[in-house]
Amino acid sequence: MASPPPGAAISISPPVDFVLGASACCLACVFTNPLEVVKTRLQLQGELRARGSYTRHYRGVVQAMVAVGQADGLRGLQKGLTAGLLYQGMMNGVRFYLYSYAEDVGLTQQPGGNVAAGAIAGAMGALVGSPAYLRTPFLQVKTHLQAQTVAAIAVGHQHNHQSVSSAFETIYKKQGVLGLWRGVNGAVPRVMVGSAVQLATFANAKEWVKHKKWFSDDSWLVPLAGGMISSVGVSIAMTPFDVVSTRLYNQPVDSEGRGRLYRGFLDCFLKITHKEGVLALYKGIVPAYVRLGPHTILSLLFWEELRKMTYYYQHH
Repeated sequence: MASPPPGAAISISPPVDFVLGASACCLACVFTNPLEVVKTRLQLQGELRARGSYTRHYRGVVQAMVAVGQADGLRGLQKGLTAGLLYQGMMNGVRFYLYSYAEDVGLTQQPGGNVAAGAIAGAMGALVGSPAYLRTPFLQVKTHLQAQTVAAIAVGHQHNHQSVSSAFETIYKKQGVLGLWRGVNGAVPRVMVGSAVQLATFANAKEWVKHKKWFSDDSWLVPLAGGMISSVGVSIAMTPFDVVSTRLYNQPVDSEGRGRLYRGFLDCFLKITHKEGVLALYKGIVPAYVRLGPHTILSLLFWEELRKMTYYYQHH
């Protein structure tokens, strides 16, 4: 398959580039959603309780997956998948397109350009256009559904939704339209940091791998290696934001729609560190990496290969 000239950016029309970015992340989501379920359970376990003062239902990735499978069945490992696909498609379609546009106009070639482009793409993906504030309702519903399980191994607040549609309906009836956007103040910094780290490290890692001449420049192993390197940085940078976002999304609310546990991002951050210790911000980092790693690798690999295929068919 033909590839663009070495060093040249792959130029794709905006609607197509949006679809490719969304498709790449949705494909990755199908494979990694079971790990997202496990990560959510681990991040809610022991909420605002001192270490050692609660029963640990989940003790690691493998044990947690077995526990979820036994309690909820194999379908339980794909809880929240529909909401996850909607979220991934809308947010990442815009994010990947904006980053590729930054490549086209040469922004990523400037000093610090990769980081700036990644952060801007992430911020715009969280605040403007399709993901604007649409991603937050889907992510909130996904968190609610993934936390739900039988009482014997339940952690965090249990919302007891029957489906994605019933979750939206329940939240709307109890909290109004604004209730669907609960936790958005935790989502924006999470996406900005994660996007900046992911896209910048991926671009730099690919160039480093190419420089080492381990594989031919047009080999799919180049983006695979770049994604593997990028996933380490993403996991370290995003896990604290992920823990805070999970807590904000899942907390119970009062009759006026206000969170019963946290007032906002900073309040949640401070309460976690004060009551559970600083290390609590890295609860679930192993499943977070096990999930973020493959998701980052697969998303970036699928995106790169889909864009190469599109480039080939546009020029032949």
